[in-house]
Amino acid sequence: MPADPRRRTANRAGGHLLNRRFTAGELPRLRVQVEECAAWAGLREARRGDFVLAVDEIASNAIEHAGGTGSLVLLRVGDELECRISDSGPGFSEDVIPQLLPGLDGATSGRGLWLTQLVTDRLAVSAGAVGAVVTLAMRLR
Repeated sequence: MPADPRRRTANRAGGHLLNRRFTAGELPRLRVQVEECAAWAGLREARRGDFVLAVDEIASNAIEHAGGTGSLVLLRVGDELECRISDSGPGFSEDVIPQLLPGLDGATSGRGLWLTQLVTDRLAVSAGAVGAVVTLAMRLR
């Protein structure tokens, strides 16, 4: 049986499973690629859907609020599957992540960030060279 091409890429790239830019039209393919890589990395099926949903929410935010494009890096870090999504928008901080479901607390936005924080094991927002970098992660075991 031939070796999995993602494995060769991961070995050459120091643990990177996926590294690509994306636009709105590429979101469906991006979701498939993230799911495939998550399965290969060993993320349990029960959590894989939540991970793909969280990645999709953050990628969609990059497209909608930060110029229509973004970059995604998916890698295995220790016992976690980590995804970093960067954009070239105005940037933001973790302070904008609602504590309650948006709508219940009067907020009109932030549902994707709230949901991502709810379903992942780790969520962080930092400043990129330009824009924001959102890092989300789930434990593999």
